[in-house]
Amino acid sequence: MSFEDFLDSYPFELDGFQIEACQYVESGAGVLVAAPTGSGKTIVGEFACYLAVQTGRKCFYTTPIKALSNQKFHDLVERHGEESVGLLTGDTSINGEADIVVMTTEVLRNMIYAGSSTLEGLGYVVLDEVHYLSDRFRGAAWEEVIISLPESVQVVALSATVSNAEEFGDWLRDVRGDVGVIVSEHRPVPLDQHVLAGRRIYPLFKGELVNPELVGLAKQESRTVRDDARRLRGRNGNGRRKVNYGSGRFGGAVKPFHDHLTPKREAVLEKLDSAGMLPCIYFIFSRAGCDKAVRQCLRSGLRFTDRREYDALDEIARRHSEGLSESDKDALGWDAFHAAFCRGIAAHHAGLLPALKECVEEGFVRGLVKCVFATETLALGINMPARTVVIEKLVKYNGEQHVDLTPGEYTQLTGRAGRRGIDVEGHAVVAWQSGLDPRALAGLASTRTYPLNSSFAPTYNMAVNMVATVGQAKARELLQLSFAQFQADAALERRLRNVPGRHRTKDGEPADNRAVNRARRRTNSIADRFDRICGVLESLGYLTPENDSLVVTERGRMLARIYSELDLVTAEALRLGVFNGLNDAELAAVLSTLVYEPRGDRGVHRVPTRAAERACSQLRELHRDLAMLERDFKLSPPNPPDIGFAEAIYEWTIGAELGEVLEYNDLSAGDFVRWARIVIDQADQLVGALGDSPLRKQCLRVIDLIRRGVVDISAFED
Repeated sequence: MSFEDFLDSYPFELDGFQIEACQYVESGAGVLVAAPTGSGKTIVGEFACYLAVQTGRKCFYTTPIKALSNQKFHDLVERHGEESVGLLTGDTSINGEADIVVMTTEVLRNMIYAGSSTLEGLGYVVLDEVHYLSDRFRGAAWEEVIISLPESVQVVALSATVSNAEEFGDWLRDVRGDVGVIVSEHRPVPLDQHVLAGRRIYPLFKGELVNPELVGLAKQESRTVRDDARRLRGRNGNGRRKVNYGSGRFGGAVKPFHDHLTPKREAVLEKLDSAGMLPCIYFIFSRAGCDKAVRQCLRSGLRFTDRREYDALDEIARRHSEGLSESDKDALGWDAFHAAFCRGIAAHHAGLLPALKECVEEGFVRGLVKCVFATETLALGINMPARTVVIEKLVKYNGEQHVDLTPGEYTQLTGRAGRRGIDVEGHAVVAWQSGLDPRALAGLASTRTYPLNSSFAPTYNMAVNMVATVGQAKARELLQLSFAQFQADAALERRLRNVPGRHRTKDGEPADNRAVNRARRRTNSIADRFDRICGVLESLGYLTPENDSLVVTERGRMLARIYSELDLVTAEALRLGVFNGLNDAELAAVLSTLVYEPRGDRGVHRVPTRAAERACSQLRELHRDLAMLERDFKLSPPNPPDIGFAEAIYEWTIGAELGEVLEYNDLSAGDFVRWARIVIDQADQLVGALGDSPLRKQCLRVIDLIRRGVVDISAFED
């Protein structure tokens, strides 16, 4: 079988960048492909899968999120058959020894550290959405995989369009050898930019200039706002100008100019429908806003489905809800979800139950759902393109403050517009909001790229795993190869070029004096942090000196199986017996404090029993003691354990219904399921870390007790 046979398996011709990237892979090299969303760069990853099947080697296809892994698994099964494709996501294990295995990046990282036999025969690794390595919480896993994979493995890295693709490619060459870099700016479906103001859809550009009509609207609005702002305030604080134009039917106040320009959500959809611009993804940067928008559409009587589409959506909804009890449906507001869904309208966000999100995704991909109100999480990799993307506001709350969208975020969101093979063009529509500056929007829309910056930093778990795998010296050397260090070194060189009057060697290089050595030591940040982490671990007995090096102790081997921000706190709690004497539900509650991260409002929470409270107090003391030790080694401690999920998981573990848990704990169904599964994962890590002990058996019981109802993923599998 040849490359031509692979090309012939697609019903369309491949673009030039796809062919060039596949030829790199065929030649035995690695490749980095940076291209816009929807451009078809995943075909290069599929070619690596094809080669694996043809040559008898394995291909691991990694994705950043479980939903994308599930989607890719089904796509590859359709192409290669069930016997050739497996899935490993932590929640699910299917055919793990297949030629092609889809998995999250963390699963591959853990397999490498564990020396898994599944790695035997591995020829290719596809890193889909590799730009995730800039994620400050999870990005380190991508760099760990890249620097730790055997040299014989070809890496296929697929990225959104980034402005420093060549820099990232240079680093990949340093670490992996021969790696080609393919950058494409071409969108297979052209994107038109619009602003919806009042009841009109305006093009953002006229030729190469910003649409003068939009500039005129902004000027008119600014004059209205300024006039209103100059009016003196009365004692009641109002002072708002009221205008009556005489004999109007209703009299009273006239809305300010800009209020007429800001469209209502249902009016936006009606306009898009009449203009033939549905289906759409309507981005609203809050979960509550998405849910409210669906309710508004229901109240307004909007409907975008005919009888056939209604029946098809009803079948999808019933199939995906088979695992839900009647009480679950009541807690989830099923009737309202179903009513809107069958009219072709739905919300999609992290607070939604996974089964309902999958329901929405299937309905949308099949062209039955015509509008999805979504938070930006939908833009992160899931294959749900639309004809139109609507952005309601150009600011969002980042957890601390309201900030403007970045060019990268805008590009990621609007990249969902335009379905290849269906749409001649895609549309990005920004809804008018007070203060909108069309020229600033034009600049945002014209900036296509954003930089990829490393968020890599060694952790305790990483340190013991790397020391155990390759030894202390080699681990330090590998960490020096990280993209974070590569970028730090490049930044130093740029600074040194600008140092005036410095001494140079005969070769023109800066002399090793002002200052240069101190600057180089400061940029040696990754290895320096690794050394300080090793110092903490040695002082606690997780590493021990041996033959002028450090080796991993039995205690360290336990830590090597614990992957969380509070990895060292968890390991110390195991060593000191903090979890001993708890019943199963209490253990679930206490484990949750080691992984839970609150969103925004922290509220008032409690630990359900005295025994659990004692264990939580011990964990807080452990965290304080370790924080003092970390400060001695000039390390910043992580956030302390958080009890925000303890009561919810305790109630669930003792058998409470979903509605009871949600009612008393101010959680969304999606958040509850996500954190419950993370607690399962934490308990499973302890199972791997512990020998044959009562606590290990108790962790297995806890997993079984939590994995029921909406938390049991198998209950919703087709």
